[in-house]
Amino acid sequence: MAKKVVASLHTAGKEFTKVIKMKKSEKTGAYYFEETIVPIDQAQEFIAKN
Repeated sequence: MAKKVVASLHTAGKEFTKVIKMKKSEKTGAYYFEETIVPIDQAQEFIAKN
């Protein structure tokens, strides 16, 4: 089931975004999702790192 973001991610002049990254567990091989709220300018850095 899809989740819906209701709250605004814009506060104090800084804009934020919710980043969802799919990762694969090394132990089980199952996929899981890592969710984080980061400033827009740091979103690409979050996606690029392991």
